[in-house]
Amino acid sequence: MKRLLIVGGLLLGLALVGTPAEAQTGTARGKVFDENDKPLPDATVLLEYLGGITRKYETKSSKKGEFTQVGMYPGMYKVTVTMEGYQGSTLEYRISLGDPTEIPAFKLLSVAAAQEAAGGPADQLRTAFKEALDLTQAGKLDEAIVAYEAIAATEPGVPEVYQNLGYVHTQKKDWAKAEEAYKKALELRPSSDVSAALARVYQESGQSEKAMEVMSQAAGANPTDAKAQFNMGIFNLNAGKSEEAVGNFTRALEADPSLADAYYHLGTLYVGQNKIPEAVLNLEKFLSLNPSNAQNVATAQGLLAALTPKK
Repeated sequence: MKRLLIVGGLLLGLALVGTPAEAQTGTARGKVFDENDKPLPDATVLLEYLGGITRKYETKSSKKGEFTQVGMYPGMYKVTVTMEGYQGSTLEYRISLGDPTEIPAFKLLSVAAAQEAAGGPADQLRTAFKEALDLTQAGKLDEAIVAYEAIAATEPGVPEVYQNLGYVHTQKKDWAKAEEAYKKALELRPSSDVSAALARVYQESGQSEKAMEVMSQAAGANPTDAKAQFNMGIFNLNAGKSEEAVGNFTRALEADPSLADAYYHLGTLYVGQNKIPEAVLNLEKFLSLNPSNAQNVATAQGLLAALTPKK
């Protein structure tokens, strides 16, 4: 089982988080770990646009191994993660408009671990998974399903396989099979990303109560997970549950004070509740983080102009 956990970490995942679009630019988020699932801080993340014009973005992973890049032009990107003493990793991924696109977690092998794994079962599984991923990205969904199921038949303990199967079945709008795959992925390894994807399946298939249940469970089980709390906040916001959303965004900021969008949503929610000092404080904090979401920036500036007395 230890080998399977290491093998699973080598794979390139592909998942969607079902939150509504709110911006004209995109945001990329991801994580970087080593072969022992420990966060890797200060890894260099380079995102290169593949749409025919030169657009490059570079950022670093945090102490928790997390990285965020805002203000991105939507489209396909080559994402390369490097760090001294480790084998680099690259994948191509599409960045969408609106809410953050969750890039699959990167596992950087130390040079010694990479040499040990080369040519072994882990390498073979990684190759098979990459072939299945290529089929997915090429839109050959039926062939991709066959490829993922073949991997699952020999390596049933790798959550990324079921996560990707869930995504493919979602693209085919086969909600029952998507639900089954995402549940299996969560059984193998709890993840706020997969919980959000499962909630989207329920939402899209007209099962809003189940969607809320999944999101609530994920947020309740991960009170210090900024992503889980933020996703729950968006869900409550869309459901008209403003007080609950305020609580979620507040907890998200306690876990990650640099989460600009959480300040924006808190600010607008406080405006609706006529809590002017709190609204001003959060909107000013949002703008101080230099967000690139032009629509939200304009809204925040307009609200502050209306709420702040002219000198």
